[in-house]
Amino acid sequence: MSEHRRKPPPPQGGGRAANRRGQSSSSSGRRAAPRGATGSLSDSYGTSAQESASYGPGGEERLSGGRAEARRAAQRSSGSRRRAEEPVGRGGRRGGPGGPNGPGGRGRGRPAGPVKKRFIDYPRAGKYGVGRWLPSWKLVTGLFLGFMGSLVAVAGIGYAMVSVPNEAQTAKAQNNVFYWGDGTEMVSTGGETNRQIINYASIPKAMRYAVISQENKTFETDSGIDPKGIARAVYNMATGGQTQGGSTITQQYVKNARLDDQSQTISRKFKEIFISVKVGTTVSKEKIMAGYLNSAYYGRSAFGLQAAARAYFDKDAVNLDEGQCAFLAAMLKGATYYDPAGLPSVDPVGATAVKNQKRALAQMQDTLDKMVEYGHLSASVRDKYRELPKSKNPRSNTELGGQIGYLVDLAKGYLVNNTDITDTDLQRGGYSIYTTFDKKKVNALEAAVKKVQKANIDPKKRPDTDTHVQFGGASVDPETGAIKAIYGGENATKHFTNNADYTGVQVGSTFKPFVLAAAMKWGVRNPEGPASQPQDERTVVSPKSLYSGQNKLKIEDYQKNVWKNEKGEEWLQTNDGNASYGSPPKFQIDLREAMRESVNSAYVQLGMDVGLDKVKESAVDAGIKGDSLTGTSFPSFSIGISAPSAIRMAGAYATFAASGEQREPFSVKKVTGKDGTVFTHKTVSKEVFEPKVADNVTDVLKTVVEKGTGTNAQLAGREVAGKTGTTDGNKSAWFVGYTPQLSTSISMFRYDDDETKKNRTFLKMYGTGGQEKIHGASFPSEIWHDYMEQAMKGLSVKDFPTPEPIGEIVNDVPSPTPTPTFSETQEPTPTPTPTPSETVTSPTPTVSESCQFEFQCPGETGGTDSGGTDGGVSSSPSVTESTGNGNTRGNGNGGIFGGATG
Repeated sequence: MSEHRRKPPPPQGGGRAANRRGQSSSSSGRRAAPRGATGSLSDSYGTSAQESASYGPGGEERLSGGRAEARRAAQRSSGSRRRAEEPVGRGGRRGGPGGPNGPGGRGRGRPAGPVKKRFIDYPRAGKYGVGRWLPSWKLVTGLFLGFMGSLVAVAGIGYAMVSVPNEAQTAKAQNNVFYWGDGTEMVSTGGETNRQIINYASIPKAMRYAVISQENKTFETDSGIDPKGIARAVYNMATGGQTQGGSTITQQYVKNARLDDQSQTISRKFKEIFISVKVGTTVSKEKIMAGYLNSAYYGRSAFGLQAAARAYFDKDAVNLDEGQCAFLAAMLKGATYYDPAGLPSVDPVGATAVKNQKRALAQMQDTLDKMVEYGHLSASVRDKYRELPKSKNPRSNTELGGQIGYLVDLAKGYLVNNTDITDTDLQRGGYSIYTTFDKKKVNALEAAVKKVQKANIDPKKRPDTDTHVQFGGASVDPETGAIKAIYGGENATKHFTNNADYTGVQVGSTFKPFVLAAAMKWGVRNPEGPASQPQDERTVVSPKSLYSGQNKLKIEDYQKNVWKNEKGEEWLQTNDGNASYGSPPKFQIDLREAMRESVNSAYVQLGMDVGLDKVKESAVDAGIKGDSLTGTSFPSFSIGISAPSAIRMAGAYATFAASGEQREPFSVKKVTGKDGTVFTHKTVSKEVFEPKVADNVTDVLKTVVEKGTGTNAQLAGREVAGKTGTTDGNKSAWFVGYTPQLSTSISMFRYDDDETKKNRTFLKMYGTGGQEKIHGASFPSEIWHDYMEQAMKGLSVKDFPTPEPIGEIVNDVPSPTPTPTFSETQEPTPTPTPTPSETVTSPTPTVSESCQFEFQCPGETGGTDSGGTDGGVSSSPSVTESTGNGNTRGNGNGGIFGGATG
């Protein structure tokens, strides 16, 4: 009902209206004093604007506006705060004038209702004293549920937002393991980490269950985390207690391989938990187990199970027995205090061998017992392993000193140049590389070199002649082409050039067998044949064929025209020591004797008769790399101005030992990776010479060792074939020889390999080792003998095949060259420089004493020779023609694998 329609108020104020007016009079919202306390209207209502707006003259309530207007005015004056509803009088009527004597004010008004509760009633309303500060069970329950809900929400958000990182690169970093020919480990190197990743199938079942039994027995069924373990770890880290690692295999795999983070922090732990849960639901258990065992550290610089199996037991992981698996599971606890060898350098008191062995045995036995308890191992098998397995002594896995570095480089070079494995692949690691190298033979070859060095080379005593002395060597199996041993230099960490591979050292007279082979394969050209088709008429020669052994022989082409170079200069070939061989005046000598005495003139002329193109083809067929052959258009090509490597020379002579079957030298038998075999060498044989050709070459070379320049190489009870070689200026000396089972080459030279010098040279060896001159018959043949004596031990005695008769006896001896006569004003050219005829100048070139190592000139690597006991290389003209890249280092000239092999 509208206030305008209400009944008029009683004549006297009071009751509810008075109470209401009393409340509105207080600007603070508190109830005013009861009206009538003083008997005046001003006492009850004051003189405020509010009052004047609510009541008319005499204090009577206005009929227009009424209570609503009063309320609005009160709200305006008190900051627009709405007052609580006035209590209603006993009569049930609102409003009405009056004071304490009015009808509505005499009785008590209705009491105020209950206080409205707050959303969080704390401190508690309606409670007094301590009670206000004690939370109710509702509050506690609500807070707990809110906290747990928040955790669930955070966990959900974190799980949704976190992504599973890829395996860390460091967890995949691996080493390459190189093995000797007998399968034993040589060295682990080539990558940043000693690790070889293997597949799940290559992990023994016993290893998997040893780890599961000891570290995480619910691994095969859990979600990847252990809540109790996590809580314990977090509490310990938060309170400064003992740090805790991931308590499940999944967590440890995540930490090692996914996070690549070993820090012990709460933030890292939570991140690990989220990722572990996700990995546990998205990654197979097999991959997790393989990833964990491949990334874990086992001590001895071994990361991963395969590296650990090799480090402790020198075997592949797939071959570990149950006891060894339990032992390696113990190493995961911390090899410092479990490695049976002890680590006193780390902890002299706590990590002794005795204490470590005791701990390792206890841990191993505990693991085996748990495997039985959880049903992963039978009791009968477990009883076999009551003692620690025998492990090998630790050693450095990165030692590349001595010959090891040369062997590793040689194997790497072979792989890069002969397989699909790239240098980047090798740097990434993870390969098991099985080489052909025989450890005993490598050691024997190094010992033979050191024996000669110690007995003869003294740089302090003879600084001008015994400094920078170098040796190189290689040994090849004729049956397969496998490289059994090399000698690369004093030490791979000090002398970086591999002297067994290409070095630019000329081979001298050891090249002559290729000339003889060409003469018996293709024959000499018929001088009566047409000049346009000189190869049509040929005669295969016999070792009994006669050639001139005269010193300073005037060399002719096959048509008997005196050979001249591009400058029109004739060629006179000198012999060792300017000696002539054979009986004067014709100086006839057969090819067998000419080989035995290393007579230059006979073989230079033979090469011209066969054709230098055929001599080159013969060398290449035998196994010499074509780009190592230089000066192929000059007569001296036949006596070794080229510079093949020691490996190639051994391999080429092995072709003769194998009766003409050529097999490429190789240094790697097999390569495996985590996915299985990557490469397997297959020996390919090519018959490049008929057996009767190769066997006749061998028979002639036997004469050299039996009673020629190579007698130092004789082996008791064994047949040996070989050839000595010495080059111009006495800058290099060789001996290359073979038995039916092994072909070996030895080189000796002086070379200043100081890389700080711009121009480096091959140095003369006159006076080296206290000898007037170094020949292949001296130190090289001694080294060959001492090495082969050891290398052939245990091998059966075999003889070379009896050669079939071959060819015709060719007599190529010309009329004696007349002695030059001189006019009174002429002076003879002094020996040993090759002497031209009266009307020509000497073809001897002017050769720089120095050639840069990277671009060696033919004259520098060999040049001319005035002779030696085994015959030397004759004067060489200035070479302007060469095949391939000549002697340019960096193109692998003579190197077995091509490329800059160093």
